[in-house]
Formats: sequence, structure tokens, C-alpha cells
Amino acid sequence: MPKVLIIDDEEKIRTLLARIISLEGFEVAEAGDAKTAFKKLETAEADVIICDVKLPDASGVTLAGTIKEKYPVTEIILLTAYGNIPDGVQAIKNGAFDYITKGDDNNRIIPLLYKAVEKVTLAKRVLQLEKQLGNKYSFDTIIGRSKLIKAAIESGRKVAATDATVLLTGETGTGKEVFAQAIHNAGSRSKQNFIAVNCSAFSKELLENELFGHKAGAFTGAIKDSKGIFEEASNGTVFLDEIGEMPLELQAKLLRVLETGEFLKVGDSKSTRINVRIIAATNRNLQDEITAGNFREDLYYRIAVFQLALPALRERIVDIEDLATHFLQLFARKTNKKITAMAPAYLAALQQHHWKGNIRELKNVIERSTILTDSHELNISTLPAELQHSNTTGSKNLSAFELASAEKIHIQKVLNYANGNKTETARLLNIALTTLYRKLEEYQIQ
Repeated sequence: MPKVLIIDDEEKIRTLLARIISLEGFEVAEAGDAKTAFKKLETAEADVIICDVKLPDASGVTLAGTIKEKYPVTEIILLTAYGNIPDGVQAIKNGAFDYITKGDDNNRIIPLLYKAVEKVTLAKRVLQLEKQLGNKYSFDTIIGRSKLIKAAIESGRKVAATDATVLLTGETGTGKEVFAQAIHNAGSRSKQNFIAVNCSAFSKELLENELFGHKAGAFTGAIKDSKGIFEEASNGTVFLDEIGEMPLELQAKLLRVLETGEFLKVGDSKSTRINVRIIAATNRNLQDEITAGNFREDLYYRIAVFQLALPALRERIVDIEDLATHFLQLFARKTNKKITAMAPAYLAALQQHHWKGNIRELKNVIERSTILTDSHELNISTLPAELQHSNTTGSKNLSAFELASAEKIHIQKVLNYANGNKTETARLLNIALTTLYRKLEEYQIQ
């Protein structure tokens, strides 16, 4: 039931309005002055406030701005005995929904009230969706219990509290954009835009226009000014994915943005000033790219204020079951199938695979298996051939060389499970620590 607060020092008017509004099914509260109104709002927020312009302790026009600042979703309808244009204009500037003269309110107040409630309902829905989106891309929803991913999350939380430029590194599919969004949502810019662009998806000319925008007449077809991503994301965050693919000419323009907060639109002679946080990501070794002359060293040091390396999936085997279970539940819902488990052999195959595509590849494999499965359990027959082969290798009659390969894989798997702790690895393998070190050296396991 929508809640309405009436603020008016004339008791008869308050009572009459309360009766009319309550008959429409609204929950109504009353206050004779601003002080009482704020006390009531602290107890229970109102969806709509109907307020007299002249109160004993405040101006309704000024009060509208104060209320909107503290309760931005609440809508305010101002009533006045003697309407005037300047007051009406200022009331709207202060955030009032409407401004009407007493005497005209009898026929207008209820339709106006319904419109205000409709706007409040929509605003609440938007806030709910924003909250859901924030929860979706938060550090709390990143799946993993391995030491490596926990350390990455902890570092991400710390840098999110600052405005530092971040460089996310790691192989394709390790979740760099998820981390970028989590950093944005955990920071002070969370209410502002987060805009991502893949630097490898555009030619130099298109990427320049995408990032910086253009002035009318800058090129054929540019009939009006256009904002680029940096301008659209002002006060928010720009995520530059695959920054190692950015052409050198644009790297110079990006460097200027980082150093001065300014850039030139395509075809413009006047600088545009913006305030954005930049998070960049790459699966390349930028130091090697600098040596090869493909990346500016000065830009590297600007974007790498805080580097965060995301681990490959094969380095966090302990997380594979949790991730696979999450994707299984996701795709079971999407396909409306009652698949609740993974066969032991299926899970073993997942844990033994190299995962060059990392989490993205795992997600695709689980989706494929979910589509193919007709039972309550994912089984090995639904895996791609290369994963089935990796699982059956250990069941064959192995030659000496194949046995050594199997031992190496097993030691690497247990070492990953123990998050690199060699003492714990030796204990799990039930061998002496000196034996483990000898095997690590023999198989060149880092």
C-alpha cells in the first residue's frame, strides 16, 4: 500500500485531504510542521509527500530540496494558497513533482497522486535492479576457495577503495571483466557508469571514435557531435579490455587522458575534460610488447599503478568443482532440466584438463553437457572428445614413459590442490618431502 504524508499547519485541510486520499486506498500520515514531518519520515518513509508551501518552521519550496536530498525516491507535491511562477519554477528545480494552487487541488490531487506513485514505483524498481546488478558483479559472488583466488579478491577489495588505475593480467577467460566490474561496484564510483570496450574489436579509426567521440563534420557522415566512451563514463569507470592491442597512436591519446584528464575529440580543436577511473586488462606480456616496440613504456607505468594477476584455472583445481556446480545449476534452470549432479568420472575429467580457455571454456563445456544430458547426472560421454581422452589415459596399460607422465600430472594436481604448499603436498602423496623435491626437479615442476 503506497504511503502518503501530508504536511500542512491547517488541521482542517490536513484532515480533509487525509480522508479523500485514504478512501483511495493509500496509507496516510499527517504532520503540522517540518520538524514533525522529519520525525515521521525517520520512522517510516513516505512514497509521496503533499506539502503546504508556507509552514510555521520552513518554506515548502526549500523543504522539497532537503527531502529529495535525503529521500531521493520520494515524490513531493506542493500546495500553495497563492501560486506564483518564480516559486513554481524553484519548486520544480528543487525536485518537486508538481506545484498546484489550493482550490484547484480537489480535481487534480488524486490523478496527480497516482502519477507520482507510478514514478516512485518505477524508481524503486530501478534501484532494485541496480542492486541486483551490483550483487551480480561483486567480490562476494566470485566463486573460489583456493588461496590464489582469495588473494586476488583481497587485493581487489583493497584497490577498489582507492581511485588508482588498475591493470588486470591473466590468460583469456580468467575473469578479468568480472574483477573490473567488482572493483567498480565496490568503489566510490559505483553509482556512475561502468563502460567496457574491447580494444581488439575495432580498427584504429573506429576505436578512436568509440573512445573519444567526434565533432560534426569531422568525417563523411558525421552530421552532429558525438560523445565517446570517456565522455559518457565521466565520473565513472572505463574498462579497456585487451589494451595490448591498442594502436600506438591511440596509446598517446590515452596517456594524455591519464596525465591531464583531457582529450581531443576527432575533428575538434578544443579539449574535453573528464574525470574517469581506468581499469585495463591484457592477456599479453606488456613488458615483451614494450621491447618489441608495440606498447609505450610511459603508458605502461601509468596503467600499471596497481597490477592484479588473475590465476589460470589449472592453477586452482580445487575451485573447478564449485565453478562447475554453479554453471550446472545455471544451465539446468535455463534448459528446464532436473540435473543435480556430476558423475565422479566426469568431475575427474574436468580436474585433469589443461583449460586453455579457463573459466569461459569450462562454462561452455558445462553448457554443452547440460544440453546433451537426459538424466539427472552429467556423465563423461557428454564431454568433448579431448576431455574424454584425458580422463581415460590413466586406465590404459601404461608404458614406462606414460607412467612417468601420469605421475607428473598427479603430482602437479596435488600441488595445485595444496596451493603450492610442498609440505602439505608431500603429506597428501604420503611420500617424504625430500622425495617430493626430487620428483619436482625430475619432472621440472615449478
